[in-house]
Amino acid sequence: MQPLSYYLDQHYPFTVTPDPDGGFFISFPDLPGCMTQVDQPSEIGPAAEEIRVLWLETAHEHGMDIPLARGGADYSGKFVVRVPRHLHRRLAESAALDGVSLNQHVMSLLAMNDALTRMERHLAETDRRIEALAASGSHGREMSSKRRRATLSIVGNEPTS
Repeated sequence: MQPLSYYLDQHYPFTVTPDPDGGFFISFPDLPGCMTQVDQPSEIGPAAEEIRVLWLETAHEHGMDIPLARGGADYSGKFVVRVPRHLHRRLAESAALDGVSLNQHVMSLLAMNDALTRMERHLAETDRRIEALAASGSHGREMSSKRRRATLSIVGNEPTS
């Protein structure tokens, strides 16, 4: 594993999605579970940097594999998928019901399924690590509220309080 500074120096791109109910959702595609939400556009940059650093620090402390930033240079953002006509029709109908383009609807479905798949893989790895820690009798130290939220976000849980 590289030193923490190595990962902190990486440029991890993030996405910002406006929330229909107000605010903005920020996520880092290369860092599973690294996400936050803000109310104002002026909060996006500082909140994104804060959650990125907390995620990397927490993952590094727990000895997790930290993916390298992939960036977007190698991907055009465009590819062709052939689907059966009946599926094309159903997707177009669903997009129309949601009031979005077919492209936006399919992109949303792909992103949700990809996020679920990544989270399932990540949870399986986290379960394995928790079992290993429990077997070794390791005990964690007190964590700050923000670090606890970052840790919970990494393992895919929501804070209970």
